[in-house]
Amino acid sequence: METYQGKSIFNGIAIGKICKYEKEQQQVKRTKITDPEAEISRFDRAREEAGAQLQALYDKALAQVGESGAMIFEIHMMMLDDDDYLDSVYHIIRSQQVNAEFAVASTGDNFSQLFASMDDEYMQGRAADVKDISDRLIRVLMGQSGESEIKEPVIIMAEDLAPSETVQMDKDNLLAFVTTLGSSNSHTAILARTMGIPALVGIPVKDEWNGKMAIVDGHNGTLIIEPDEVLLAQMQAKKEEELRQKQLLAELKGKETVTKSGKKINLYANIGNVSDVAAALANDAGGIGLFRSEFLYLEAQDYPTEEEQFHAYKTVAENMAGKKVIIRTLDIGADKQVAYFDLPKEENPAMGFRAIRICLERPEIFKVQLRAILRASAYGTISIMFPMITSVEEVRQIKEILAQVRDELTTQQIPFGEVEIGIMIETPAAVMISDLLAKEVDFFSIGTNDLTQYTLAIDRQNEALDTFYNPHHEAILRMIRMVIDNGHKENCWVGICGELGSDTALTKRFIEMGIDELSVSPAYILTIRNLIRELP
Repeated sequence: METYQGKSIFNGIAIGKICKYEKEQQQVKRTKITDPEAEISRFDRAREEAGAQLQALYDKALAQVGESGAMIFEIHMMMLDDDDYLDSVYHIIRSQQVNAEFAVASTGDNFSQLFASMDDEYMQGRAADVKDISDRLIRVLMGQSGESEIKEPVIIMAEDLAPSETVQMDKDNLLAFVTTLGSSNSHTAILARTMGIPALVGIPVKDEWNGKMAIVDGHNGTLIIEPDEVLLAQMQAKKEEELRQKQLLAELKGKETVTKSGKKINLYANIGNVSDVAAALANDAGGIGLFRSEFLYLEAQDYPTEEEQFHAYKTVAENMAGKKVIIRTLDIGADKQVAYFDLPKEENPAMGFRAIRICLERPEIFKVQLRAILRASAYGTISIMFPMITSVEEVRQIKEILAQVRDELTTQQIPFGEVEIGIMIETPAAVMISDLLAKEVDFFSIGTNDLTQYTLAIDRQNEALDTFYNPHHEAILRMIRMVIDNGHKENCWVGICGELGSDTALTKRFIEMGIDELSVSPAYILTIRNLIRELP
């Protein structure tokens, strides 16, 4: 038995034989030609055929994984018409008087290397797309089909997989895939998450594994070759439990989160990055109730640019296809420190320079994020939520800055949509003036983690205080009730996005209080929905 550690692209367990994916070999030779214009015409015909193939793949992906997954092939069709790409191919054919296969291979290599050398991880992922397009064109020019048939359920092993290769596989026989190359931001990875297929990257695959029994554990990012009987039985039991949960999903998917008396609750998902959207969709979340945007900062080596943030927010909005996406502005500080922010050392960072305080003191950072969020709002239903609010004055100052950003975008003729404005209620101060705050915003989202910490004067990071930390404390529950009541008086809807939102022992009480929304980790959505539907 051998165990290998990789990076998980999608959770889940797969058990079965390994099948090495063999790509059709493409040996492109440089051939001298005498009629460049005829060769260009041959290339254009191949481009039309490749476009037809991609359209067929788009239609198949649309049926299997939905619009967000199929969009990959729409992008590939656009790449076939990219002027820079085409100009390069035409130039090589004419200037070097060579065959189209060689010109496409050279252009594909050049553009792929260009993308791979970029600092932006998303753009690095596009290197694989360019190579996929070029390989498809070469196959058409050489008269190759490029199709691979999977005749039995297997774990696919390959050095790398292109998006088109992934979607062409028979999903019923694809248990998982394991590759050496690839990233969590590649289109192939996005397809795997959308299709719900366990996947690992970063595994040094070996030819000798072909045909051997293996386990892919997407939860831990491990590949186990030839597991013993004890481990095999344990993992089989875990897999059966996962199947049971999927059956529950199938029964509840598409059904409303509504009590027997007709009280509807918006059940949303908490996410930390773009890749988490797949789990939210798989668990049938009604929207994104908390997009923790600070992870864009925590995972970066320097301040994320407006374009980097815009792309992330836009991707989430598009993938959620019109469902609400609530983006919390950066909540840096306390237990989430970022070196390049150069924050001062504090004796009590939980009560120090953090979250909205940083944004208001450093508006140049704040405005970049607000611009990115507003621009993304043109592509979906986006709301903005501000953390660690303690005063009406802070909210008014935020609204002034937001108005400035809106004016800038309008002047620059950059489109943006209408956004709801909300705040986190996570301090006793915000609770006590929630009647005043409700006049300023469209919604409240109660952050029960910090609210409990600040109310009970207990550092939630201090393990020695675990026995004293009581999120069910009556003071906390009374505060939640007060916030709900004050919000509703001003037509301000109220949700919970902290850990208490997924506490099934309190679900009934929250509904009785009049809560409008619960935002939880994707894995809890089905459990909470099932419970709410059983309530009177």
